[in-house]
Amino acid sequence: MLIAGILTLWQIAFWLVGDLALRSPWATFVYAADLVTRPSFRPHFTETATAFVAAITIAVAAGLSIGLLLGLSQLARGVLEPMLVAMYSIPKVTLYPILLLAFGLGMPAKIAFGAIHGFIPIALFTINAVRNVRPILLKTGRVLKMGRIPMVWRVVMPAALPEIFTGLRVGFSLTMIGTVLGEMFASQRGLGYMLMNAIGLHNVDVIMSITLLLVLFAAAVSSVLLAIDKRLHK
Repeated sequence: MLIAGILTLWQIAFWLVGDLALRSPWATFVYAADLVTRPSFRPHFTETATAFVAAITIAVAAGLSIGLLLGLSQLARGVLEPMLVAMYSIPKVTLYPILLLAFGLGMPAKIAFGAIHGFIPIALFTINAVRNVRPILLKTGRVLKMGRIPMVWRVVMPAALPEIFTGLRVGFSLTMIGTVLGEMFASQRGLGYMLMNAIGLHNVDVIMSITLLLVLFAAAVSSVLLAIDKRLHK
């Protein structure tokens, strides 16, 4: 029902605006199917996929590590959590010149840009999840004389996992956005570069097709993550 509604609104918008700024859903799907079969498309797709996988890996590792540390330490949380919240509210585009100076053009900069978008929400959700673990569970772990690491893996993580997974879902979406934005601003390869180049040339077919492919990928993965998230919250 939702998909049918979106396609209907898309078609109506095409009728109202015309082909100067939009393409019809059918024309976009046909062009996108042709685009992905072109040999020239593969290097751009591989570049974006590589950057995204690296960025989400860094974001998850950093977000979980920092989130667990701050969630378990009230002192560290009091000092660093406000800084994370402040960083989360800052438009990340303002940090891109600094990343370019630090990493230069190319893969490292867009990986860093994607990771910065994703790790902060993962860290904040993890902090809140660990902080909200029921005290009785922690007390039981202490009674059983668990060490700190066994306590984290056997008590804290299972109890906090549903909320942590919500953070991972948010972090996935933001990491993808950050990676594509990084390619749009300073890259010579990738789907973001293709999109920015098409905008400059006013190539509506490529603009619509790349946007469609990114939306379909994000929607598919988000649907899977949402289903897992709902199952964990039962």
